[in-house]
Amino acid sequence: MPTDATYDPAGSVPASEALFARAKAVTPGGVNSPVRAFNAVGGTPRFIRSAKGAWLTDVDGNDYVDLICSWGPMLLGHAHPEVLEAVGAAVARGTSYGTPTEPEVELAEAIVERAPVEEVRFVSSGTEATMSAIRLARGFTGRDVVIKFAGCYHGHVDALLASAGSGLATFAVPGTPGVPASSTELTLVLPYNDRDAVTKAFLEYGDRIACLITEAAPGNMGIVPPEPGFNAFLAETCRTNGALFISDEVMTGFRASRQGQWGLDGKQEGWTPDLVTFGKVMGGGFPAAAFGGRAEIMRRLSPEGPVYQAGTLSGNPVATTAGLATLRLATDEVYAHVSAAAETVKGAVAEALTKAGVAHRIQATGTMFSVFLTDRDVRNFDDASTTDVTAYAAFFHSMLDQGVYLPPSAYETWFLSSAHDERAVGQIVDALPAAAEAAARVQQ
Repeated sequence: MPTDATYDPAGSVPASEALFARAKAVTPGGVNSPVRAFNAVGGTPRFIRSAKGAWLTDVDGNDYVDLICSWGPMLLGHAHPEVLEAVGAAVARGTSYGTPTEPEVELAEAIVERAPVEEVRFVSSGTEATMSAIRLARGFTGRDVVIKFAGCYHGHVDALLASAGSGLATFAVPGTPGVPASSTELTLVLPYNDRDAVTKAFLEYGDRIACLITEAAPGNMGIVPPEPGFNAFLAETCRTNGALFISDEVMTGFRASRQGQWGLDGKQEGWTPDLVTFGKVMGGGFPAAAFGGRAEIMRRLSPEGPVYQAGTLSGNPVATTAGLATLRLATDEVYAHVSAAAETVKGAVAEALTKAGVAHRIQATGTMFSVFLTDRDVRNFDDASTTDVTAYAAFFHSMLDQGVYLPPSAYETWFLSSAHDERAVGQIVDALPAAAEAAARVQQ
């Protein structure tokens, strides 16, 4: 029986509903990150009391197979015993020192061993990582213009919360109230996977462009893989024009593959980014992130160079211990298992939606995938925007009612873990036919 203090033994008010009412009285929207509010799908968000392996348990005592995995970090599943053991030992030694520590050195070494970077600097969130990488790029190049792509999300940095204009290369306008035009007036927003737009932008603004930043494989509008050679083209265009190429691997890093998205394209194609941002998996479920790159660029950071960046909790010993334990346990066998489980789920989703007559596209990179309820291939944000959000809401709630927790938005990535065993995958597969029929009914 649930032990949460809000549990109503008479069953008149579910504990999640009661907690949501309390939360809305003291927190904007009742949540601390917008997608958690279920606004995109409707209904009451589930307040989770605990998680273990592939499963979530809410405050009402309901169990769900988890397909968000904390939006990516839980590659090994929840509460992995070896990660918990390492974290417990770290906590026993103290939670924060404000000094250099051994775990941050070891985690930096592990990241450098896997990723195309020579040095890294730790921060506490993906937003901090991208913000700092852009500041460093501007400081290194002495330029001011930044290029990003419509639909790519790089955290809530003012300069990157911008929407695209109608032209191929258009200076951005703020995408949210509270961001002044002056914060985005040096940001160019281009259509993703559009080489002509990139070429035009560099022809017009080349000597002003400090950097181009892109999600290594966009996952924040659903998975929209880079077309073959697109990232290589971006890297070469930046190099030719004296700009820095920033690959945002906050989501894909150590999740899409052992070496992130770069392990799926750059390693084979023979190019490396100038700067890379990391988060999620590298923190093992704790608030930790990093940015890294070539030593000559990274050494422009204070205290070696003039570009200032700092953080009280950067390199926190508990967070870096969790990240280090996770990376050490993330073996080739782990990635093979997650990939196999994802293939099974993708195949079952396609079969169920096809049988129900629901148009769809399933797109993936490495172990990550997403489901678009649309009849067109999705290669950019405009294509992603054609997904049927109403049908997805029906699909989502049917799965939730059957004990499967999907992303509560049609524009998010589905994640599995090495803890998704035959039982967990079986429950997902069994729930899909009814969910597909629910989506089909909405479309009739």
